[in-house]
Amino acid sequence: QVQLVESGGGLVQPGGSLRLSCAASGRGFSVNVMGWYRQAPEKEREHVATITNVGSTNYADSVKGRFTISRDNANNTVLLQMNSLQPEDTAVYFCKMIITKDYTFQVWGQGTLVTVSS
Repeated sequence: QVQLVESGGGLVQPGGSLRLSCAASGRGFSVNVMGWYRQAPEKEREHVATITNVGSTNYADSVKGRFTISRDNANNTVLLQMNSLQPEDTAVYFCKMIITKDYTFQVWGQGTLVTVSS
């Protein structure tokens, strides 16, 4: 069984920064794509950023130039560095990983709340 554990959310003022972390636990698996998604109140979940196992990245237009996704393959961890945060970035942030263990499937983290407010 593979589980994802997120950390790093919180309250930050506009213009501030936060770093989210998501680590996969378990044994005998490999991770393909890692990604971050977010869901604001009364809105649908949306893609934020993804990174492949060879380091190719893809960002939502709304976060390009402000957010940076990276991964630590040795520790099955994905990071999201968020700079120049704005109130519209307020949301619950979820990580997702595409895992291969006997077969390929996706796993979601539990979500971490990011609030940008003065």
